[in-house]
Order: sequence, then structure tokens, then C-alpha cells
Amino acid sequence: MSMRLFVNIDHVATIRQARRTDEPDPVRAAVLVELAGADGITVHLRGDRRHIQPRDVELLMSTVRTGLNLEIAATDGMVDRAMAWAPAQVTLVPEKREEVTTEGGLDVPGHTEGLGLAIARLEEAGIRTSLFIDPDPDSVRASADCGATAVELHTGEYANAVSRIDRGAQIDRLRAATDLAVERGLAVHAGHGLTYENVAPIAAIEACEELNIGHSIVSRAVFIGLERAVREMRGLIEAARRPSGGAGG
Repeated sequence: MSMRLFVNIDHVATIRQARRTDEPDPVRAAVLVELAGADGITVHLRGDRRHIQPRDVELLMSTVRTGLNLEIAATDGMVDRAMAWAPAQVTLVPEKREEVTTEGGLDVPGHTEGLGLAIARLEEAGIRTSLFIDPDPDSVRASADCGATAVELHTGEYANAVSRIDRGAQIDRLRAATDLAVERGLAVHAGHGLTYENVAPIAAIEACEELNIGHSIVSRAVFIGLERAVREMRGLIEAARRPSGGAGG
């Protein structure tokens, strides 16, 4: 099974918002990302609007040719917006105003009812749903109970692991969560903190269908250009999916 690469272009908008100007344009970035072979575009419309703006989403909805994965908090207002836009997929994520970036997965067991209602509304509108969760069994089971189509496993702890032993333990944890999710009928995605240096072991998890990667690609694009940065990441993912290319811990 091939693996999809969705490129998160939030940080193109971060650069734009630093000067409150009109460049660099994340919509133009999305076009280049698609031309480079990405399977989809991911953006996070945060409540504090620190990078992506509602108008960006509106323009992306009319220009993206692959598929738009819209990350939002599970609030009534955000769900209303998503239903009006009807992107290919909505990923519900936790959100704190004080955080630099998303710090962990949703507390799905503690918010099953509210998340289930949000998912039901989105599914009714024909929108595929995913929950951003930590790779633990309780979160996986609760996500299935909520009626989600997919889970995106938070790879931050793996990305932050320093020793080979710790990295191996986190890979085992992600593999176990993937297997349980598949058993429960969930599609499996992964993302957060993935780079050119650490992506291969995650890309080698066979049942994982999709990776969401943003900051590392945008950072590399500063030096080599966006299209080449996307192609290099796709090459690493494809190499890891080959029978002889699986990387260990």
C-alpha cells in the first residue's frame, strides 16, 4: 500500500503574518506543493488566527486539486465553518492559545460525547473525519466509539526521543496503536515533528496510510525551494515503503 503525503502549509502563512502583508501566499504555496507531487494540503485554522486566515481556506477550497485537510478545534463555531466549506477531510485537534504548536493529542476518552456530536455533523455533510490523538489504546478505542473515519497519531514523543532505545520504544508504541486502530476499523495517519532525518521509520509502518508534514518541509524550502523540498520528502517516504527500505528504531 502506498502512503499519502499531505503537506501542511501553515508556516508559509506564519511568515506572511509576521509582517501582516500579502506574501508569501499560502495559496501559491499549495499550487507548488501539488505540482511537486503531494497528495494533499493541510492547514490549521486556529482560533487565534496566528497563521492561516478564513480567506485562505476559502481560496484553497477553490484552487486545491488534490484534497484539503482542514485542522480545527472541536467547537461549534469551527464545525459550522467546516461544514460550510466542505473540505475533503476535517481533523479535529486540541488547541491552547499559549502553545507554540499543538503539544499533544485530544483527550478523546474524556470528551467522547462532544467529539461524537462534532463528527456526526461533519459526516452528515459528507466530510471525512479524523481525530489527532496520542498513540495509546484508550484514545484509539474511544476514537472508534466516536465514529471517526481515521485517527492521526501524534508522533511528537517519537520525534523528541533522544536515545535509540527511547526512539525504538516510541516506534513500537506507534505500531501497536496502528494495529489496534486498524482492528477497530479506523484508517491511520501520523504527524507532528517529522523531519527528513526521522521520517523513515514512521513511513515504514505498513498500515499507516498518510503522513502530515509541514514545518520541516517549509524550513528546507527556504534553502532549496518548495517543489524540491516536497520531492525530497516524498522520495524518503517512498524508499521507506519498499520491502528493502523499512527502517528500524
